[in-house]
Amino acid sequence: MAGAAAINRSPGLSMAGTTSSSIKSAERVKADPPDDGMTRCTWATGKSVDLAYRRYHDVEWGMPVHDDRRLFEFIVLEGAQAGLSWRTVLAKRAAYRRAFHDFDIARVAAMSDACLEKLLLDPALIRNRLKIFSARNNARAALRVIDEFGSLDAWLWSYVDGKPLLNHWSSHREVPATSGISDALSKALHKRGFRFVGSTIMYAFMQATGMINDHLTTCFCHPRNQKEDPHA
Repeated sequence: MAGAAAINRSPGLSMAGTTSSSIKSAERVKADPPDDGMTRCTWATGKSVDLAYRRYHDVEWGMPVHDDRRLFEFIVLEGAQAGLSWRTVLAKRAAYRRAFHDFDIARVAAMSDACLEKLLLDPALIRNRLKIFSARNNARAALRVIDEFGSLDAWLWSYVDGKPLLNHWSSHREVPATSGISDALSKALHKRGFRFVGSTIMYAFMQATGMINDHLTTCFCHPRNQKEDPHA
């Protein structure tokens, strides 16, 4: 979805991102969202940000995801985002869910060449042959992971010991585009046959799925600004 490196997403989620490779390029919109007085991450602030993008920041980005189908969705969407803005992908998410059976991993793994070729004619999708076909390839790789580890969730989250890594960045300029963990995860995914899973993409993926929390310390979404989490 995705990445501050996330859309930074800054998407990154990745979102996954609005800094180095994670700060996704902003696209202008005609109407600005109303000012609600909340302080947000840089990539979710300003005249280029619409309500849908801001809502993604507020309720999705950085929130832990443990459902295998949703984790697979972000693998596909982050890969589709490569070279584009996360906002572009986010706007097409509903179309991707329709095209890929709401990211049912087994159903995507069973999609035929003819079905994938048909998707290349759909203007609601990013019509890149390698990206479209990689969804099926990655679904098959994901099934092998599930068969070995019990779930995609268990294997992916093992790279952060099952708990979100909480960072304390004060500026989007501090947020990295990759990390040692994203390097390791990318390497492992490639070894298992996944495609479009480079380190930058995987850092954005970790941001988007809450494996890494890169909300700025000034953002109301950072745990230290949440009254219900006094230990952040």
